[in-house]
Amino acid sequence: MKHRIVVLGAGYAGAFAAGNLARRLSPADTEITVVNAVPDFVERMRLHQLAAGRGIAFRRLADVFAGTGVRLRLACVTGVDPERRTVALAGEDGAGGENGGAGELAYDTLLYALGSSVADHGVPGVAEHAFDVTGLSSALRLRERLAGLGAGGSVLVVGEGLTGIEAATEFAEARPDLSVALAARGQLGAWLSPKARRHLRQAFDRLGITVHEHTVVETVEPERAFTAGGGSLPADVTVWSAGFAVHPIAAASGLEVAETGQIVVDRTMRSVSHPDVYAAGDCAYAIGDNGRPLPMSCASAGVTNMQATAAIVARLTGGAIPTTALAYHGNHISLGRRDAIFQMVDGEARSKSWFLGGRTAARLKAGVLGTAAWGIAHPTFGLPKRKHRLPAPADRAGVGVTA
Repeated sequence: MKHRIVVLGAGYAGAFAAGNLARRLSPADTEITVVNAVPDFVERMRLHQLAAGRGIAFRRLADVFAGTGVRLRLACVTGVDPERRTVALAGEDGAGGENGGAGELAYDTLLYALGSSVADHGVPGVAEHAFDVTGLSSALRLRERLAGLGAGGSVLVVGEGLTGIEAATEFAEARPDLSVALAARGQLGAWLSPKARRHLRQAFDRLGITVHEHTVVETVEPERAFTAGGGSLPADVTVWSAGFAVHPIAAASGLEVAETGQIVVDRTMRSVSHPDVYAAGDCAYAIGDNGRPLPMSCASAGVTNMQATAAIVARLTGGAIPTTALAYHGNHISLGRRDAIFQMVDGEARSKSWFLGGRTAARLKAGVLGTAAWGIAHPTFGLPKRKHRLPAPADRAGVGVTA
């Protein structure tokens, strides 16, 4: 019987990991299945651009995995039973079968890469009235709302992190007829170097974005947001970007999780409580080389999925587990189509004095996005002539569960 590898989620971490495993493991011994809720590979880092009206076509996962041997199952994950080694699935059509719908999927090795979604922090009105750009459906809903907003309409972006900054600048550049504002709990760009912070301020001034610093939004209503202290901000559209949260599936399954709900993993991205389960991307609570938890980011998705796939291949084939550097090198922030900031950080995640800004940084960011998408869309690139084989069935007992 083949060793069944199931990958949950086909975002940056899951899609790349599935292709990497297919490149390196022989289909004679392994069976790889990817479970994803939508049929496309969604470039999450471009969803704010999609919401702003850019024409962005996402690749079909069926085309991405064509010819790789990877099986695609379109369904929503509703639960994981690590004791029985099964995943519970639900589909809108209610149909079972290999290609989609509800049912149960068994695994021998599980790679959990379901990512994250917007965190409302319990703020009243966010779920009912706010928009976000953390998923395809939500970004499309925001796109439709912005398209129907007439000149002079107001857009309030809540959150001064990378997503908030990129969303506010994209909306202001795409729709100069709108009044765009950003509500920041602290100082805008406080974590950047002084020169980068100055560049960010200049970009906001150039685009006409109003910044409300030291402002905490406590309630969201259809046409305004109320702040701590009793103030209010006009908002025909409120875009919530005040952090991310993981789905509670992992915690409900009995896997050991951190306070954030992320799966606690060891240095190889393996669950500390269940050795048949690995995690990568936003849903993994992984400690970086600097001794701090890796932030939820595309960069972290890259290094954690590379470490996870390397560990899975090595453990299944009896090889030595290579070590992937778990480092965070910097922040790359788009400021519309023709401007960006690339801010390097040191080993303690503190911004260095040097930064790159302007069109050169924007071209670099576009190159990063394009390279990531191309790599996932071409999983057979660099296909080795000889793939790794697993031990013979009689010797396979306990494969993947040793230290």
